[in-house]
Amino acid sequence: MPTLTPFKKILIANRSEIALRIIRTARSMGMATVAIYSAADRGAQHVQEADEAVFIGESEPAASYLNIDKVIEAALASGADAVHPGYGFLAENKAFAAACIAHGLVFIGPSPEVIESMGDKAHAKQLMRDAGVPCIPGYDGEQQAPDALQAEADRIGYPVMIKATAGGGGRGMRLVASGDQFRNALASAQSEAQASFGNSHVLLERAIQHPRHIEIQILADRHGNAVHLGERDCSVQRRHQKIIEEAPAPNLDPATRNAMGQAAVQAARSIGYEGVGTLEFLLDTDGSFYFMEMNTRLQVEHSVTEEITGLDLVGQQILAAQGYPLALTQDAIQLQGHAIEVRLCAEDADQDFMPQSGRAAFWHPPRQARVECAIRSGDSISPYYDSMFAKIITHGPDRQAALSRMRQALDDTVMFGLKTNLPLLHRCLNHPDWIQGGVSTRFVGDNKDSLVVPAVARHEPLAIAAAFKCHQPHATRLRRGLPALVQLSDRTQDAATQVKVTWSSNQDYDVVLDGGTYALTILSADGAAARIAINGKEYKVWRHQEGPQSYLRWNGQDYAFVDKTREAHKTQDAASDGLIRAASSCKIAAVAATPGMTVRQGDLILTTEAMKTEYQHLAPFDGTVREIPVQKGDQVSEGDVLAMLDPA
Repeated sequence: MPTLTPFKKILIANRSEIALRIIRTARSMGMATVAIYSAADRGAQHVQEADEAVFIGESEPAASYLNIDKVIEAALASGADAVHPGYGFLAENKAFAAACIAHGLVFIGPSPEVIESMGDKAHAKQLMRDAGVPCIPGYDGEQQAPDALQAEADRIGYPVMIKATAGGGGRGMRLVASGDQFRNALASAQSEAQASFGNSHVLLERAIQHPRHIEIQILADRHGNAVHLGERDCSVQRRHQKIIEEAPAPNLDPATRNAMGQAAVQAARSIGYEGVGTLEFLLDTDGSFYFMEMNTRLQVEHSVTEEITGLDLVGQQILAAQGYPLALTQDAIQLQGHAIEVRLCAEDADQDFMPQSGRAAFWHPPRQARVECAIRSGDSISPYYDSMFAKIITHGPDRQAALSRMRQALDDTVMFGLKTNLPLLHRCLNHPDWIQGGVSTRFVGDNKDSLVVPAVARHEPLAIAAAFKCHQPHATRLRRGLPALVQLSDRTQDAATQVKVTWSSNQDYDVVLDGGTYALTILSADGAAARIAINGKEYKVWRHQEGPQSYLRWNGQDYAFVDKTREAHKTQDAASDGLIRAASSCKIAAVAATPGMTVRQGDLILTTEAMKTEYQHLAPFDGTVREIPVQKGDQVSEGDVLAMLDPA
């Protein structure tokens, strides 16, 4: 019987959806959990779900989630006996792993020595070469002088890739097409590496022009046993960061698949790896594959491997950290079906995928897919942390089934209030090259013109938003046949568009703007999901109203409008169309004019009362009163027509 290291309370040194993921598994294994949180995460979901929570500092990562001393203090104060690092932050920090061990805490992951050896890309390549794992030709020596690195790049041949040795995520990485570009790219990569990792050391690799990013999930114990759990294709990336992953990799030769799996297991055994880890490879167009790096932690995309193996990888991590030998042999691992994962990120694709932060006005995750997130409607996405706010995972008996389910899931995924990469994900999954399978890491860049398409201003969304604004009980909103003027502006623009909405019958509205006319029927409007018909054609739309902000999902595109009707109506008495409207919900207090009466500009037409305050409505010009469709005592709503005048 092996010697075990039992523990019952786990501090989770992380936040957001991965903290919730670990809480779920720990709870199923009968273990208590401790969350940590920064000032920005005081009301976060992972804080509320954990058995205990400890505040560790201000919002900046360096003051909280990256502060080793504070995390250790929180673990000791809470009585935790183990620490799970999740991914990101301190997950691959050798000093953190060592500090846990020094304070009698079990670190749920590999040893500090293994983290150190694989965390430095140059040293990792040397170890992998020694273990017989194929590596990309390049230079990973100690010499870092610009002249020496330029000479090595010239020797390797262009294009060449510069990579920071101390980190990942695309930071400190530059592709150099020719020798005359090398110096500037080197300076930029080293500067970014120093800022991101505190280490400016770089290595050079021959750039593979159209590689696929294939990674192998491995699982190992402290007793020398190791298996692989198949591969994941993570080639769809932007800014060297993954956004779509799937397992198994499509169109991968079985012999190559087997060779990569064996290489990954061989690598894990050669370094005495313990727990869950990932070997990342670049696959060339000729079938050659090369070691890129090893992630000594749980991956964001571990979910797709769980879907095709039926294993709980977080649970496997915990068992390995407790000292249990693997209960699996390689022959016993059977992969079932196909799984796809997409990462939802708050970012602006039109601005080179610039991360976005702010309040999530409305969040609706799909019900028919696996969703891992830690955000709710009304929560804020902080500027201090990663822009990914959710993962969606679908599984099916084959790739086509998983893809169909993912498309449906994305159709039912709504995030209002922030720009996201949802349109980009839609287009990627519908692109013929991705559907065929086996795209390279250049897929997004090579197809940017068709994948990143700015939202086009359309009349239909404006018409829909205006109709919904008027869709209230007709007795207090609109009078049949009389137009209501609505002023809406795109949230990114100052100019407002005037939309004329006329209630014709039942749920039917005639909407006119910029010369276009739309016959619009609101078929159902229960909750955020609604069905409408425009000129006889039916659509499903998502909508959300929050004060003057109006959000709409129509035909796969999100729109945000600002309602400026109130502002327009406050000055409506000076308008030239002769329609006097209510500035707010109010009661008709008195009517001074009658139809057919001749009036001069400034004459009193009628008086309204709201919240014990009277408001006088005056003639906007010299003319004649055509109609007054209200009488004393009537209750009217904002925007209702109170009087119609014709100019002299």
